[in-house]
Parts: sequence; C-alpha cells; structure tokens
Amino acid sequence: MTASADLRARAVSFYLPQFHPVPENDAWWGPGFTEWTNTAKARPLFRGHVQPHIPADLGFYDLRMPEAREAQSDLAERYGVEAFVYWHYWFGGGRRILERPFAEVLASGAPSVKFCLAWANQTWSGIWHGAKDRILMEQTYPGPEDEQAHFDSLLPAFRDERYLRVDDRPVFYVFRPEDLPDAAAFVDRWQAMARAAGLPGLYLVAEVSDLLSRGPKYTDVDAAGFDAGVYMRIPARQTRADVLRMRIGRKLGRPEVFPHAPDFQPAPAGISDRLQPCVYPNWDNSPRSGSRAVVLTGSTPELFGRHVRQAVDTLQDRPAQERLLWVKSWNEWAEGNYLEPDLEHGHAWLEALHDGLRSTSTIATQAAPVLTPAQDLGVTHG
Repeated sequence: MTASADLRARAVSFYLPQFHPVPENDAWWGPGFTEWTNTAKARPLFRGHVQPHIPADLGFYDLRMPEAREAQSDLAERYGVEAFVYWHYWFGGGRRILERPFAEVLASGAPSVKFCLAWANQTWSGIWHGAKDRILMEQTYPGPEDEQAHFDSLLPAFRDERYLRVDDRPVFYVFRPEDLPDAAAFVDRWQAMARAAGLPGLYLVAEVSDLLSRGPKYTDVDAAGFDAGVYMRIPARQTRADVLRMRIGRKLGRPEVFPHAPDFQPAPAGISDRLQPCVYPNWDNSPRSGSRAVVLTGSTPELFGRHVRQAVDTLQDRPAQERLLWVKSWNEWAEGNYLEPDLEHGHAWLEALHDGLRSTSTIATQAAPVLTPAQDLGVTHG
C-alpha cells in the first residue's frame, strides 16, 4: 500500500521524541528512563483492561538511531501521513530538552517525511508519578528578546524543504496558548519575525484543549490572530450512566473509565470558524498515571476509521491547503494513542487512517455536551 493522491485531507500526526535517554530523566526517574519504561511496566487495573501494549514492526526503538527514524518515515508515507508534528521544548532562556532526534533529522536531511513543530509550552511536573506539585522544569516567558532567540533557533527548520506549509507559510503549533502572557502580542511578534527573515509569515495554530468536554481551556483563537485552532477532545462516550459508573469506579480507586464514543464529535459552535479536527485511535494514560488515569474501553481500528471519515467530512468546505486532520498521535505509547504497529492489531490503525482519508462518511456527527469540571488528566508532553 502506498499513500495515494486522492486523499481528502492532510493527515499530520503528533510525534513524541522521548524514546531516548537524557541526563534529566536519568536524574528524575532513574538511569535509562524513556517512554518505553512506563509503557512496558503497565499492568491491567480492572477486568478487561488491556495492558501493556507492545510494539511490533519497529520494536522498542531508540530515536538516536537513524534506522528507526527512517522506518517510521517509511510507514508514515506508506499510509498517508503527510507530516510528523514533533513536540518541541523551549522553557525560556534557551533551555531545551529532548531536542536530539529532531536536530539530527534536520541536520542529516533524512528521513523524507515532512514535519512541523509543536511548542509544548508547559511546566514539567511529577504528575505522572503522583507528584503533581513537584516542579522538574518550569516554563518561563522572559520576553521579546527570548522570543527572538527562540525564533532564530527554529529558522533553519522553517526553511527546510520538508517543513509542512500552508500557502507557503510554515506551520507552528502552540500547545498552551492560554498560558502565554499575551497571546495576541505573541502572534504579532512571531509573524513580524517571520517576515523579517524573508518568510511570507507563519501559519500559527493554537490548541483548544477540551479533553473530556468539560469546557475549552482556550477560546481566543480569532481574537489573538491565530490562523487556526485544533479542537482536542478525547473520544469518550459520556452518557449519564457512563459518568455514574466512572464516579463509582473512582471511589473504588479505579481510573476514570469511559466507553469509546461511537461517532466523532466536533467542536461546539461559537468558539471559532477556524477550528480543525483531531482524531484519537485510543486513550489510556494508565502507564503514566496509574489509578489516576483516564481509560477508554472498546477502542478498535474500525471505530477509529469511522471517526477519521467523519472528521475528514467536516473539512471538505475548507481550502485544500487547510484541510489539516490532526492525529493524536504517532507514538504516544504511554497515553495509549499511537498509530505504530503493535502486537494486538498489527498495521490496522494505519490502515484505518489511510482508508478513512479516502472514504466518504454518510453518518452525521453531534457536538458533545459539556460536563462539570473534574480532575486534571495529567496530560503532558515530556
């Protein structure tokens, strides 16, 4: 199977670089810690809970190896993933982490799959291990000079021919726009820096996080001047009975457990006309968060393919360049959302994506109801 020219959307998939050891993780969690550490030690927490998830074709790879990155690229291009969205870390003052895999991709000119960067502008804490108040690396915003240094560090990537573009503008994603000191000023400064560097501007994207439909964290996509927003919602079915069962289970020390929603649920009306959809193969962050996790049950490649078709349908009235379908994720193994082959399903997640990008859905989707606030999901990208 090869990626065909008749795809109805541009599939871009978030890519976690935490599959190689770094001194910081060695100090915090023990020598040799990578995302595989949490993934491999996971165990079922209730009857029917499938853990651990084990990689198939690519194995427990190390992203310092060019061969691993090349194999990922080959799979992505084969199944219609246009670009990897690399999580990128800049904590202020030039402080970075996990930059090696992307730096080597940029310097070597390989692999060939396109890419863009997503700034994970979030403080790292010990939330994965039940210590959410333990600060590991604090996200700071020193000011315009630091923004210029940040932009300058990314300029070689923006100029790379593989960089994902919309109307020739490099795509740059902001994970937590609500945490920016002044989002509108950020947008203005970054667009000005891009034009000063000879680019036609950037295509700036803001995440609109509403993970369990309990209210979006950010609603100023248009007011701040972002070119687009991405509506991020875990595909959990949440009838009153589902919520009641979840609350009873939580009292018994179980994770928050929900069935996988049967249909893709788009963003509620009124946030922005510029929102683009995101689809999830699955969600289960118990390898990171244990009994504090959120777990979906009933996730299958067939159901994921249905969501892909429905999400792609929502993009058909957009200009072709802006028909971006965001996939969470390529390799978030410890969150249970990944496209890479596993021992349970083989290539089925990838096949479902590719088929969904080409097929037309006739099933209507409905926006999800808003529930009352609950605990933080412990979602982080580090």
